[in-house]
Amino acid sequence: MKAEKRSNILVTGGCGFIGANFVRLLLEKYPGWRVINVDKLTYAGNLQNLAGIEEDEQYRFVRSDICDASGMEQLFVEEQIDSVVHFAAESHVDRSITGPDAFIQTNIVGTFSLLEAARKNWLSGSWQGSDPTFLHVSTDEVYGSLGDTGMFTETTPFDPRSPYSASKASSDHLVNAYFHTYDLPILITNCSNNYGPYQFPEKLIPLILHNSMNGKDLPIYGDGKYVRDWLYVKDHCEAIVAVLEKGKAGQSYNIGGNNEKQNLEVVTLICDMLDRKVGLAESGEPRRNLMTFVKDRLGHDRRYAIDATFIKDQIGWEPKMTFETGIEKTVDWYLANQPWVGAIIDGSYRK
Repeated sequence: MKAEKRSNILVTGGCGFIGANFVRLLLEKYPGWRVINVDKLTYAGNLQNLAGIEEDEQYRFVRSDICDASGMEQLFVEEQIDSVVHFAAESHVDRSITGPDAFIQTNIVGTFSLLEAARKNWLSGSWQGSDPTFLHVSTDEVYGSLGDTGMFTETTPFDPRSPYSASKASSDHLVNAYFHTYDLPILITNCSNNYGPYQFPEKLIPLILHNSMNGKDLPIYGDGKYVRDWLYVKDHCEAIVAVLEKGKAGQSYNIGGNNEKQNLEVVTLICDMLDRKVGLAESGEPRRNLMTFVKDRLGHDRRYAIDATFIKDQIGWEPKMTFETGIEKTVDWYLANQPWVGAIIDGSYRK
C-alpha cells in the first residue's frame, strides 16, 4: 500500500505523546494526506503538542471519545475515512493498577467502537474509496516478562501482567479477530518503550528530567535493574508509516529500538548529561545523588526486548537513532521547552 493512495487518515489520540509526533510527521512529509485527529483530551491529551498546525488545511481536530460508537460511525462517513492509525489508549501501568476501569473502557471498548465503524463503512458494499487500512498501535508489554536472555518476536505468546497490558492484549486479539472473521484489512504494531519530545511527565524519562531540574528525589523502583528497549519516537512514527505503506493485511509487526538499558543506566545518563549542560544541582552535588530507591511496582516485569528482524526483512525499516543521541535530543528539547513542562505540572495546559 503506497503513501500516495492515502487521502483521509483518522488518527486517534493525536494530541498524546506518540500521536502528536505522528501527526506532525504526516503533515510535514505527506502533504497529500488529510489528517483527522480525534482525541478526548484526557489528562494526557494536550492541544499544545500540536501548536502551530491548527490552521493547516490538511488537518482537522475533533474532540470526541472513541467509545462514542455513533459518533465514530458518523465521522467515518463525513470524512470518508480510508485509513485509521489507532493510538488512543490509557497507557500508564501505575494508573492501571490503581484504577483499571478506564483502561478497560478506552483500550477495549474504544477499539471495538472503531472496528465496528470501519466494518460498517468499508465492508458494506457501498465503499468506493481507496483500499482501506486499520492500523492498531500496541505494545510489547502484551508479551509479558523476559528473563536475562531472549527477545519478543511476532509469534511470542501473549502473557500480560498488568491491567494495562491485559487491556492492550485484549484489543490486539479483537483487532485480529476482525481480520479473520470479517476480512477487515488490519495491521498491528507492537512497540517497545518510546521516548522523545512531548512525553507526559509521569513516564520515566520526562519525570527524571523534571525532578532532577528541580532538586526533587528521583524515584527508582526496586533495585533499578529493570530492562527496557528504548525507541526514539520519531523512529517509531516512521516505522508506522512504513507498515501502513507496505504491511500485509492481518500481520503484526514488532517495532524496537535495539537499545536495551537498565533503568539505573537511563537515570544516571540523564543526571550526568544535565550536570554538564546546566551545571550541578542547587545543592552543589551531582544530580545522581538525588536517586532514591522506592517500593517496587506490583507485578513489575523484569525485562522487555524486541526482536525487530521481521519488520526489517519484510518492510525494510530499522531504527536510526542510538539511545545516546536520542536522549541528548530529548534532554535538549525539554530544556528548550520548559514552559510546556510547566503548564503540565501546574495544570494550566487543560484550561
